[in-house]
Amino acid sequence: MLDYDGDTHLYLQIAEIIRQRIDGLSAGHPVPSETDIQKEFGVARTTARRAIHVLREEGLIYTVQGEGTFVGNPGEAPRSPRKSPLFRQIAGDIEERIRSGQLQPRRPIPGETALVQEYEVARETVRRAMALLREQGWIYTVPARGSFVSPQESWPQT
Repeated sequence: MLDYDGDTHLYLQIAEIIRQRIDGLSAGHPVPSETDIQKEFGVARTTARRAIHVLREEGLIYTVQGEGTFVGNPGEAPRSPRKSPLFRQIAGDIEERIRSGQLQPRRPIPGETALVQEYEVARETVRRAMALLREQGWIYTVPARGSFVSPQESWPQT
């Protein structure tokens, strides 16, 4: 439990809790993300980031951009690589919803905020997925109106 009124910064308290949790875990085991830490402890992203930074500086964990944070040092243990980047997975999911008819041509797709909440990812990840779908011809965007499913004749040929 965090001591909000104590003399120790919250990020140091969180780092200590995570340090105890990862003690005994094998190298390469995933560590909670900044978002997970925010939710669990009810703290700001900066506080979560600082806690992770402390543990990284101590050499207890390492971060691989786009994949996550893991116990140990890089190269110590094999990590199963992610099949594809998260934004591609989201784009693929939305593409499948379009193909299945769940999302209809010329009708809006869920907005950025809804997709951020649905997939529990950063806004930039959703933006990259949307850019990929636009580039492929699955969706189009109308300024100040949102993004819509492209007419079927505009869909990529597979």
